Amino acid sequence: MAIDTRPPKAPVRRTSTSRDPERDSGRPPRSLVLALVLACAALMVVDKAGGDSSPVDPVRRVVGEIVGPVQAGVSTVVRPLVDLPGALRTNGGLRDDVRRLEAENADLRGRLGKAGYDDQRLAQLEGLRAMAGDLGYALVPARVIAIGPAQSFSSTVTLDAGSDAGLRPDMTVVAAEGLVGRITSVTAHTATVLLIVDDSSRVGGRIGDNMELGFVSGHGTLGTDDRLEMELADRNVVPKVGQPIVTWGSEGGSPYVAGVPIGTIGKVYESLRDTSYRAVITPGVDFTALDLVGVVVPSGTEGRVIEADGSYRS
Repeated sequence: MAIDTRPPKAPVRRTSTSRDPERDSGRPPRSLVLALVLACAALMVVDKAGGDSSPVDPVRRVVGEIVGPVQAGVSTVVRPLVDLPGALRTNGGLRDDVRRLEAENADLRGRLGKAGYDDQRLAQLEGLRAMAGDLGYALVPARVIAIGPAQSFSSTVTLDAGSDAGLRPDMTVVAAEGLVGRITSVTAHTATVLLIVDDSSRVGGRIGDNMELGFVSGHGTLGTDDRLEMELADRNVVPKVGQPIVTWGSEGGSPYVAGVPIGTIGKVYESLRDTSYRAVITPGVDFTALDLVGVVVPSGTEGRVIEADGSYRS
């Protein structure tokens, strides 16, 4: 039997390094945290007990003098960057507000600029409705879209309605204030009107308050005085300034229906040689500002019509 003569092996000692779980986790030791908490509590007690003369106050002041400027500098540098998104949003909103307000102002200016024109158009339409009721005739409303050229030596206007609207030659044309003239020619969509102030115009008229008859002749152009004259059938009748003149009417109402106001007597001249009187008529219509007029048509005419009772049918 073999005997092992080697010395016995010494037991192996294992040294274990103790590990602090709080240190391994990266957190400060509990004792340090506890010490800091106690120190803070002690400072708070000392500061509170000291009142206005707190022993901590000098330390606080020193810290404020050191840290305050640093905080102010950092804030000055950082604030523009922090406020930049808000500033961009604000500027964008302001630009949108400016564009919106400019659009609103433009719209208001447009409405204000057209307010007077719209009021005039409404007043003219209401005047035509009243005229239709007074005359007892239906009217086709139309607008003046052109004035006859001066080189034609005639006073005419063009309307924006023609045969398609039921118009034809020798129809009476009126405005809210009185007689305008008569249609001389038409196309499908337009009509030419000879104004009563034209030199070739002659209209049968009567003095409204005594029914004396006469003839009203054109004697001028659109922008001159003494554009209409009336010669009475009875030369012994003395006309008076201010008397109204109306149409006496034509057979079948063509070219002039009866009872349309022409104007008033503005001046009276006596002819010693002819022992007669001549009356100058001031027309009721302003021929230099014609816009909406009405053409007398038979009742029941299709399309846009102001009926004899003043109702409007479109």
